Amino acid sequence: MSTNTQGAKGQRPVRTLIILMLVLIIGSATAVLTKATTINLGLDLRGGTSVTLQPRISDGDTGKVTSEAIDQAVSIIRSRVNSLGVAESEVTAQGSGTNRQIVISVPGSTGRRIVELVGNTAELRFRQVLAESASGAAAGTGEATPVAGVSPEINAAYAAIDCTTNAARQNLGGDTPEQTIVTCARNSATKYILGPAEVVGREVSKASAGLDTQAGNVWTVALTFDNDGTKKFGALTQRVTSLAAPQNQVAIVLDGLVVSAPRINEAIVSGNAQITGSFTQVEASDLANVLKYGSLPLAFDRGEVQQISPTLGENQLHAGLLAGGLGLFLVLLYMFAFYRGLGIVSAGSLLMAMAFTYVTFALLGETIGFTLTLAGIAGAIVSIGITADSFIVFFERIRDEIREGRSLRSAVETGWVRARRTILVADFVSILAAALLYFFAVGGVRGFAFALGIATFIDLLVVFFFTKPLMTILGRTKFYNSGSAITGVSRKSLGLEA
Repeated sequence: MSTNTQGAKGQRPVRTLIILMLVLIIGSATAVLTKATTINLGLDLRGGTSVTLQPRISDGDTGKVTSEAIDQAVSIIRSRVNSLGVAESEVTAQGSGTNRQIVISVPGSTGRRIVELVGNTAELRFRQVLAESASGAAAGTGEATPVAGVSPEINAAYAAIDCTTNAARQNLGGDTPEQTIVTCARNSATKYILGPAEVVGREVSKASAGLDTQAGNVWTVALTFDNDGTKKFGALTQRVTSLAAPQNQVAIVLDGLVVSAPRINEAIVSGNAQITGSFTQVEASDLANVLKYGSLPLAFDRGEVQQISPTLGENQLHAGLLAGGLGLFLVLLYMFAFYRGLGIVSAGSLLMAMAFTYVTFALLGETIGFTLTLAGIAGAIVSIGITADSFIVFFERIRDEIREGRSLRSAVETGWVRARRTILVADFVSILAAALLYFFAVGGVRGFAFALGIATFIDLLVVFFFTKPLMTILGRTKFYNSGSAITGVSRKSLGLEA
C-alpha cells in the first residue's frame, strides 16, 4: 500500500504538467479557430494618428462639462468612426472633472481625415434670417441701418462684424439656440442677423449625401426630421413664406456659420430638407455621417495631434522586441551561470510563460480589442524580472533546505512550502500596483499596467503549475541526486564540501 501511495504521488507532477500543456493547446486552438493568431498592435507600433480633444469652457459654462456630456460625446464620436469602417480605432475619455479629455487614436494612413471629421461639433440649427448684407469697407463704422426688433447690442455687433476675414469666422462666440445671433456665411463675406433656432440637429433622424443633377451636379445633404422636427420645420416655413426678403429666408447654420439661407416659397411639411453649400463629395459624405449620429454636446478645442508613420512604428516594435530578447538572454545567462543545472527549469518556465502570454494577448485582442503598445511591451519586459525573482526565491529555499541536511527530493517539497508564500506576496504586490496604475493613470501608462498585470498573473500560473512540478520530477532523478557540480544543488556547489 505504501508503494502504491508513493507511486501515486510520483504521478502528480506529471499529471499537472499534462493538464497545463492541455490548457495551452486548447488556448492555441481557440486562437486559431477565432483567427486570433497575431497580436493587435497599437497606434505607436503600426502607425496612424492620435488627437486629444479638450472641452471648450466659456465664462459661466463650467457646469456643462459633466461626465455625462463627455460620455455622450465619446459615444457619438465612436459611432462616427465605426460608420466609416475604421478597424482597431480607440475613442476614450481620460482625466476627471473639467480636466477630462477625449483621446482619438486611429491607426493606418487615413487617420488625419478621420480625426478632422469626428472632432467636428456639428451643431445644426435652422434659424429665420432677420437681416442680411455683404461685409464691406464700411464695416466697423457703426453706420449700418439698425434692424427693427433686435437689441441695440445685436445691431452694434452686426455693424461691426467684417466677414471678409477668417478671424471673424473663428471668433463668433457660442451658437446658443435660444438667442438671436450675428454670424457669417461659410463660404462668402455675407453677414447675418438670425433669430433663435427653431429646429436643431438632434431632431434630424436621417442624413445622406447625394448628387443634385437638377441644380447642376452639385453635392447636397438630404435631411429627414423626426416627428417633433417635422412639426417645427413646417411651422417655421409656414410663418416666413408671407414675409418680405430677407425675413422669408431660413438659414441653415452649422457650427455657428451659415451654410445656406434659401428663400421659402411655400410651407415644407413633409419633414424633409436639403443642405447645399458648394460641397465636394467627401465633404457632403462626411457631413451626412456626422449629422446622422447627432451633434456633440460640447464644443472642443483640438489639442496635441501626433502623426506616427508605419516605418517609425515598425522600428519601435523591433527595438522593443530586441530589448525583450536581450533581457531574456541576460536572465537565462545569469540563471545558468549561478544555478547551473537549475537553469533548465528557468529556461523551460520562461518559454512556457512566453507562450501563455502570446496566446493570452492574441485572444484578448480578438475578444476585448486589446492592442499591444510600446508601453505594453515595456510591461511585458519588466515581468521577465518578476518571473526570475520567483525562480530565485524557490531555488534559494531549496538550497537552504539542502544545507540543513535534507535530500534534494525532500528539499524541493519543504522549500516550496516556504517559498510559495513569498512568491504569492511579491506577485500580489505587483498585480495590485498594476491595477492601481491601470485605473488611475492615463495614456500609455495604462497599457504598461495592463501588460504587467497579465504577465504577472501568468507568472503565478507557470510557477505553481510548471516550475514546481518540474522541480519535483528533477528532484527524483538520479542525475540531480548524483552530487555532480553541474546540477547546481551539489554539496560542493553549496559550500558544504571543499
